[in-house]
Amino acid sequence: MGVSCSSPEKGISVVTVDFPPVNALPVRGWFALADAVRGAGRDPGIRCVVLAAEGRGFNAGVDIKEIQAAGQEALIGANQGCAEAFAAVYECGTPVVAAVQGFCLGGGIGLVGNADAVVASEDAFFGLPELDRGALGAATHLARLVPQHLMRTLYYTGRTLSAAELHAHGSVWRVVPRAELPGAALGLAREIAAKDGRLLRMAKAAINGIDPVDVRRSYRFEQGFTFEAGLSGLAGRVRDTFGKQGKQGEEGA
Repeated sequence: MGVSCSSPEKGISVVTVDFPPVNALPVRGWFALADAVRGAGRDPGIRCVVLAAEGRGFNAGVDIKEIQAAGQEALIGANQGCAEAFAAVYECGTPVVAAVQGFCLGGGIGLVGNADAVVASEDAFFGLPELDRGALGAATHLARLVPQHLMRTLYYTGRTLSAAELHAHGSVWRVVPRAELPGAALGLAREIAAKDGRLLRMAKAAINGIDPVDVRRSYRFEQGFTFEAGLSGLAGRVRDTFGKQGKQGEEGA
């Protein structure tokens, strides 16, 4: 359990998240993920990183139970940890391919939205149930996956989109049966890793440099409202209804 790294082929590093039962990451998990991705990106022998997960789904966001138990200290830690993990994916020296199965919610959108490419299983679905969890954030990253008005509608309603729908929007590269997901993600990573390593790193820096939005600053701006909601007590009141209104059985957002 936790975050692990492997190198199944030359030039490729696979960073795998495994926090049962639903990959709702505690504070330490977000920082561990950030360290793993940054470490892989610093390795001159690595030309592509695959971000993967074990279990039913890719990511269910933060561990709400930890925040409920530890209060503002855990909220601050989760804010900082998410910011670091999302930034690590975006700033990784090499391209990052996200391999997504099952649910990709909340913080999962932050990871996938900052990845360079996304491969998903047929059962994958994506969304930001933040308003139902007493939180805000990751609209920055959802806006990288869908058009502006759709992003707003998804954010306000908490609805999700399927992998096929995101594929139609051009933000998912391939949709495959779940059993084929690891191979499909590795295949794309292999194609990328076949390029010259130094040029790949230059290309990643150049593409990041022409982005119209500073994703780190934009996300931290959003998080200010998350903390405001927490200080006012509003977030806690909403969060305390989590799991009591017939919602799906995920533990994070």
